[in-house]
Amino acid sequence: MAEAIYVGGLLVATPQLDDPNFRRSVVLVLEHDVDGGTLGVVLNRPSDIAVTQVLPTWDTMVTGPSVLFQGGPVQTDSALALAAVPSGQEPLGWRRLHAGTPAVSRLGTVDLDAPPEILAGEIAQMRIFAGYAGWSAGQLENEIGEGAWYVVDAEPGDTFHHEPQSLWRAVLRRQRGELAYVATCPDDPSMN
Repeated sequence: MAEAIYVGGLLVATPQLDDPNFRRSVVLVLEHDVDGGTLGVVLNRPSDIAVTQVLPTWDTMVTGPSVLFQGGPVQTDSALALAAVPSGQEPLGWRRLHAGTPAVSRLGTVDLDAPPEILAGEIAQMRIFAGYAGWSAGQLENEIGEGAWYVVDAEPGDTFHHEPQSLWRAVLRRQRGELAYVATCPDDPSMN
């Protein structure tokens, strides 16, 4: 398990976190500043809203499922896109995450105001998120201290996981030691 919050790391909700915005969520950290707070997106909450309904020009670029993902409870009326590039180059309209981890070295944000044609052929995978998750300075650290989140390393396939609803269990299952057992926790722990 990782020891500190860092860009490119994952925040995995513990079973005791019952906030409906984050219950059993996996959040990719996009920005973290001890003095400025933390920003991330929930990776495992696909919505029922098709990309074609909101951003039709981007639909052909999106990695399945072709729906908006609920990125978090903050500014849900705005969209944020993440895309992976196949090479180390930085195409126009794409900005690399500033992370030192190899798992997200080819991951960045997409300027959704740019014409999709400039990124056609330049990106390998893409997902669009409605809203984001945000914490003020010290808030996330307090929540981790209270046992609400595990901080773990991301793997390259996490952001575009083929079965997003199973990502929480998959991330926990691959952890070492006792943390892997948390993946077997039932949806309602009182039923255990």
